[in-house]
Amino acid sequence: QVQLVESGGGSVQSGGSLRLSCAVFGYTYSTYSMAWFRQAPGKEREGVAAIDSDGSTSYADSVKGRFTISQDNAKNTLYLQMNSLKPEDTAMYYCAADFRHMTSVQALGAANIFGYWGQGTQVTVSS
Repeated sequence: QVQLVESGGGSVQSGGSLRLSCAVFGYTYSTYSMAWFRQAPGKEREGVAAIDSDGSTSYADSVKGRFTISQDNAKNTLYLQMNSLKPEDTAMYYCAADFRHMTSVQALGAANIFGYWGQGTQVTVSS
C-alpha cells in the first residue's frame, strides 16, 4: 500500500525559509510523477512544483525562483525547499504521487489525476 507522509511545515515570518519533506512508502514503480500542491482557505488546490521520473521540474509562476523541488531516491523522499516566503504562501501543502507518467508541466495542473496523497502539512507565513 502506497503511503505519503509529509513533514516540515510550520510558522515563519515573511522572508523566511522552510523545507518540506514527503516520505514515500510502498511505491515501487519505475515511472512516476510527483508534485507539491497547496490549498489556502476558500481557494482551489493549486500545483506548486512537480518533478517527473526523468528529473524534469516545473513550477507555478508564483513560486519560481523561490521554491525548489528535489528528490532523494535512496531515501524515497521528495522535498520542497521554500525560500523568501510570503504571506500569500500560507496554505496547507500536500505531496502527491502517481505511477502514470506525466511531464512536470502536465503534473502541475493534474490534481484530479494523482492517485496518492499525503495528509498535508500547514505552512503559515506572517508579515
